[in-house]
Amino acid sequence: MSWWWAGAIGAAKKKIDDNYEPTQSYQSVALIIGVTGIIGNSLAEILPLSDTPGGPWKVYGVAPSPRPTWKPDHPVGYIQCDVSNAEEARSKLSPLTDVTHVFYVTCTTVSFESSTLRNVLRAVVPSAKNLRHVCLQTGTKHYYIDKSLDSPFTEDMPRLKIKNNFYYSLEDVLFEEVKKKKESSTVTWSVHRPNTIFGFSPYSLTNVVGTLCVYAAICKQEGSPLLFPGSKEAWEGFAAASDADLVAEQQIWAAVDPCAKNEAFNCNNGDVFKWKHLWKVLAEKFGIEEFGFEEGKNVGLVKMMKGKERVWEEIVKKNQLKERKLEDVGVWWFADDVLGVEGMIDSMNKSKEHGFLGFRNSKNSFISWIDKYKAFKIVP
Repeated sequence: MSWWWAGAIGAAKKKIDDNYEPTQSYQSVALIIGVTGIIGNSLAEILPLSDTPGGPWKVYGVAPSPRPTWKPDHPVGYIQCDVSNAEEARSKLSPLTDVTHVFYVTCTTVSFESSTLRNVLRAVVPSAKNLRHVCLQTGTKHYYIDKSLDSPFTEDMPRLKIKNNFYYSLEDVLFEEVKKKKESSTVTWSVHRPNTIFGFSPYSLTNVVGTLCVYAAICKQEGSPLLFPGSKEAWEGFAAASDADLVAEQQIWAAVDPCAKNEAFNCNNGDVFKWKHLWKVLAEKFGIEEFGFEEGKNVGLVKMMKGKERVWEEIVKKNQLKERKLEDVGVWWFADDVLGVEGMIDSMNKSKEHGFLGFRNSKNSFISWIDKYKAFKIVP
């Protein structure tokens, strides 16, 4: 069975090998910047597996928060570091001289994004003598701004003539810093542009599945209908999603396959869906009978969830969930952004033509990640 096909069995399944034993001999050493985020979490689960290409892998994981208690089985060397601070990044990352691959999958504010990447690369590139590849994750917003769409998006589309797309700045920093290495001819890069990500992380700023689970749990607690908070166009139109494990798999493939070097790739599940179909799934997973779209009541989650902190506290206590504040598990503004846009369809042809054939069933992916949030007691 192909390596990426094996990943399609479901996100709720524990991935770490039952017979996993740490080794002192590694072929590759990964540095995951943003390890507690959605893609970082998937990379931390997949890289240590015995059949992961390029392995066996030694894995370092970097995040600004203390090591999470909800994933104790990750065989990852955890480093608490605020990489937006240049001095802290240099002091904590430059000693990692054995790094061979950097996976930059963090999500910070727009104003700090490119400088944060620069801090990481300036700390790692000069000191990691055997550095081979840098993966940079951006996103589908590379192709549009202010909901001005021209889909399906392909990687060869020219940059928009705007000043505010920070994904362009990220790419420019990547190219600039990699070129500075004396052995730059041997250091390659790849850029990955996922669509709306379906994945798991209680710490992510771009967590649509977890946010919708929290919204559904609050509706269930209050006995309210599960109303779609976004636009009618998003409710009825086609959309695409990117399973977090699939994105991680594409990044690992690009890191070790010569056919993927120095290229940018879209990454989605390879199918399309409609939110009105997934909404029925969400309602069923939380035992809500009344759900749907009502014109005039689609005012957005930022407004709908205002003042629901006490309700969430009751849910946490009643169901013995992990104690997380509502503002930490419900990223309302991001969900409103996702559910307010339709037609964000990107092409996977280039990725397939270069050799990556991974895919997911978006409905099954959605269900699987909901199950994982429930399994880890983030939602009831």
